[in-house]
Amino acid sequence: MYRFLLSRQWVILTLIALLLIPTMIELGFWQMHRYEERTARNDLVAEALDADPVPVERLTAPGKRITTAERYRSVTATGRFDAADEVVVRRRTNADDEVGYHVLTPFVLDDGKVLLVNRGWIPADGPSQTEFPKVPAPPSGEVTVTGRMMPDETTEASGIKDLKGLPDRQVMLINSAQEAERLDASVLGGYVVLTAPEPEGGTPEPIGRPGDEDAALNFAYAIQWWLFSAAVPVGWWFLARREARDRAAATDTADDAAEAEPAAV
Repeated sequence: MYRFLLSRQWVILTLIALLLIPTMIELGFWQMHRYEERTARNDLVAEALDADPVPVERLTAPGKRITTAERYRSVTATGRFDAADEVVVRRRTNADDEVGYHVLTPFVLDDGKVLLVNRGWIPADGPSQTEFPKVPAPPSGEVTVTGRMMPDETTEASGIKDLKGLPDRQVMLINSAQEAERLDASVLGGYVVLTAPEPEGGTPEPIGRPGDEDAALNFAYAIQWWLFSAAVPVGWWFLARREARDRAAATDTADDAAEAEPAAV
C-alpha cells in the first residue's frame, strides 16, 4: 500500500523533511539563546540605570576601556566646561529620527583631567554642513554634572565610518583616545551622556534613556520554530496517508470499471 514511498519523488520529499526537522529545532535553540542574551542585557542595563551615582574616576581613568557592566552607570563629576574646544558629532539622530549633531564638550575636572560630556542633540539646520553649527553655551563656572557612562565609539562596534578630512571641530565618533590627541590632555576613557543639569530651553535636546531590547520576540520565534519542526512529520504523514488513499481509490475505480466492461463477443 505504501510502496510509493520508495519512488524518487517521495524519497526526495522524505529527505527534505528529515533535514528540516533538526534545522528548525536548532533555529529554535538559537532564538532561545538570543532571548537569554537580550534578557541578560536588559537586566544589566536596568541595574546600571537604577544604581546610585558614583564619582566618575571610580569607574574610569585615562586610557581605560569601559566594560559592559560599567556601561550606563550613573556618575558625577565636578569641574568646568571647556566650550572653546567643543566639537560636534555628525550624522546623529534624535527620538524623531531627525538628523543632526551630538554636542561633545570637554569637562575639565579639578585635578586637570578631562571628561568628555555628550550634552545632547542639535538639528543640522545651518547654512551648510561645513560650518560649525550654532551650539547653546554650557553652564559657566564650576558645576557638578551627572550622566550615564558610555564606552568609546569605534567603527567596529557602531558601524560608523571614521571619515577623515572633516570640517574643523567636527568628528564622526566619540573616542577618548582621539580627543586626547586633539586636546593634548589627559582624557578619561569613555564619555558621559549628560543627564543633569538640564539644559536651559531644552537645547541641546537631552538623549533619552536606553530602551529595552525586545527579548520576548526571540522567545516567540523559538516556540514558532519548534512548532514548525513538530508540524513537519505530521504534515509528511498526512500527505502519505492522502497519497495512499488516492492510490487505493484509483485502483478500486479501475477494478470497478474492469468488472463493468462487457465481455467481448
